Amino acid sequence: MLVQFLRFCGVGLLATALQYLILVTLVEAAHFDAVAASAIGYAFSAIANYWLNYHFTFLSNQAHRVAAIRFVIVSSAGLALNTVLMYVGVTVFELNYLLVQIFATIAVLVWNFSANRIWTYRSPDQALDHDD
Repeated sequence: MLVQFLRFCGVGLLATALQYLILVTLVEAAHFDAVAASAIGYAFSAIANYWLNYHFTFLSNQAHRVAAIRFVIVSSAGLALNTVLMYVGVTVFELNYLLVQIFATIAVLVWNFSANRIWTYRSPDQALDHDD
């Protein structure tokens, strides 16, 4: 599980960099609302995240027709969590959007790793303790 988590973090770092790039660009250059910009960045980063996690992190042999649907469900819940945290932090507490995004990223990381490991990429014949 440690190897999977480290791979997941590496993939997540790339996806997070993409999300933050989109977030900052939309907020600073296009004057988007930070909550909307974060959601847009999350959605785009999810595409790269799916592919890399399927092939690199979880070494999945789950059919794409199953894994992709599960990933969309897990990612949608992660998007909802991210958006709620961003809204509360930025709108309610009036905190800096990047600071709030960091906390939201950590919360979503825990959710996404757990749900993807247990459900999305695991086929019925794969054990949870697979450390390759």
